[in-house]
Amino acid sequence: MRSVERWRRAWQDGGSATLESKRPQSPPKLGEGQFAQLERELEKGPLAHGWEDQRWTLARIKTVIGRRFHVSYTVQGVWKLLRRNGWSCQQPVRRAIGRDEDAVEVWKKQVWPQVKA
Repeated sequence: MRSVERWRRAWQDGGSATLESKRPQSPPKLGEGQFAQLERELEKGPLAHGWEDQRWTLARIKTVIGRRFHVSYTVQGVWKLLRRNGWSCQQPVRRAIGRDEDAVEVWKKQVWPQVKA
């Protein structure tokens, strides 16, 4: 039987509630307390864990999880773990070397309101 037919039959028999997600089938590898410990480790920064540049990557977080908790995750699994716990992808802010912060503030306060209007 095709999936569409099973879904249609389930919807007709039980309504939309029968089609809702049933949550993951296996329990998470890291518990809430362990995830809180992981967050504290990540707050220390990559330098504290042996990486010289100040960027966390999924592969690095995977390594920290393996070292700290002796649990194996895939890179995709790390991304799902972080998203499930409210984390999002962040890109480092890139600023021009010659950026003049005072001139930017003047532009925001004086020029931008005129342009916006």
